[in-house]
This record gives sequence, C-alpha cells and structure tokens, in this order.
Amino acid sequence: MSGREGGKKKPLKAPKKDNKEMDDDDLQRKQKQKEEQKALEAMKAKAAQKGPLTGGGIKKSGKK
Repeated sequence: MSGREGGKKKPLKAPKKDNKEMDDDDLQRKQKQKEEQKALEAMKAKAAQKGPLTGGGIKKSGKK
C-alpha cells in the first residue's frame, strides 16, 4: 500500500456564479419569503410558550 493514496480525492472547485440583476418579480419573491420566515419564527415562539401539545398518552396507576 505504499504507492497508493487512500480516501477520496477532493473535487475541483466549481466556478463562481455571476451575480445577475434581479427584476421586480425576484425582489417580490424574496420579500415574500422573508415575511413568511418571520411569521414562522413568531409562530414557533408562540407555540413554545404554551408547552407540549401531548400529555404523554395513557396514564397507568400504580396498582397491579
């Protein structure tokens, strides 16, 4: 095994993409995504305050 290299070879780096100009549709789509993300974060925070939704299932008594 002295003449071989083990493991994976590193892939070549992909060329950087050119920054294209954004038109109105792209700007509106990005703004809408930001608003949806903010709403989702707000809903997560509100749900975290209430606690768990499930009570843990069937409760068993200590008697046998």
